[in-house]
Amino acid sequence: MNNDNILTTTAARLFEDLAPASTLSASETGTWSAVLWEALENHGMTHAAVPEALGGAGADLIDVFDLLTVGGSYSVPLPLAETFLAGWLLAGAGMKVPRGPLSIVPASAAGLILNRDGEAWRLSGTATRVPWGRHAHYIVMLVRDDEQDYVACVPHSACVFSHGENLAGEPRDDISVSTLSLSDAQLGVAGAGIDQDALKLMGACARACQMAGALDRILHLAISYVGERVQFGRPLAKFQAIQHQLATLAGEVAAAGVAADAAARVIQQHGLAQAELEISAAKLRTGEAAGNGAAIAHQVHGAMGFTQEYPLHYATRRLWSWRDEFGNESYWAERLGAMLLARGGDALWLDLTARAGIAPPD
Repeated sequence: MNNDNILTTTAARLFEDLAPASTLSASETGTWSAVLWEALENHGMTHAAVPEALGGAGADLIDVFDLLTVGGSYSVPLPLAETFLAGWLLAGAGMKVPRGPLSIVPASAAGLILNRDGEAWRLSGTATRVPWGRHAHYIVMLVRDDEQDYVACVPHSACVFSHGENLAGEPRDDISVSTLSLSDAQLGVAGAGIDQDALKLMGACARACQMAGALDRILHLAISYVGERVQFGRPLAKFQAIQHQLATLAGEVAAAGVAADAAARVIQQHGLAQAELEISAAKLRTGEAAGNGAAIAHQVHGAMGFTQEYPLHYATRRLWSWRDEFGNESYWAERLGAMLLARGGDALWLDLTARAGIAPPD
């Protein structure tokens, strides 16, 4: 992550001021963080990567991935990733991106049918576990007729919601739409290369960045705690067993952060289609780190880490939830393995070193 990026440094200040533990706790009881969202929107952060002509700030994708990493570090209770993904889908279709919080129908939850009725398009069906659905002004979804993919921008008022949550208390709602007529402004042909698999890849990278941020947070909490907590007359940080655990946790955090950053940079420099390997590795590695790292963080905190008042659980419960979204470790391990096998043994090393920028030997 680029710590000198004005977007991320400004966001960190806003999160520090407007996303305290009381805000996170209130979010889990259904309270929408309106003040924080308005501040982010006024600073152009919610639609940062959307072209200016379509209602955004025109920032680079890498800036948005850095923003998501910072947001993950602060456990921000807002659909930052979902609004980014929705804006990406809409902009790819050349559609104006509306203000306000947005959500998407994840690739694994597409259960909606698009039909043409004369000159009109009609949408009906259901989708499950739509993130932040109840708070989104619009639900953006990829839908397909017999020939091609379309992007539909469905207003909140057209959906019926059945509320649900993930382990972190973030909304994951089921929605249904009944024979909704879509205007030209609400439906567009999906951009080149954008389909359900592309959405899964972009969503996986977004979640990997958020997880990298959350992992960084639990490391800092663990270091702070063991430096202050005293047992048998000395700080926990002085015990060798604790030092070993912190070293292992730091390794998990570093590996996850590098993997997520690498995926984001390949997307920025070479496009989504060229980043499948890096995204697969990033989602796999951050998912593994989520399991290993969260376990270590709770071990070194002891009973304190499981209390409602202490902030560790805001990060760890998000890690446990996000690791399963847009593909879990098993999915990405199988996909990564298939890609590497397809390259063949002779080409594998040259391919990996080329991606790392290492020149082949003479």
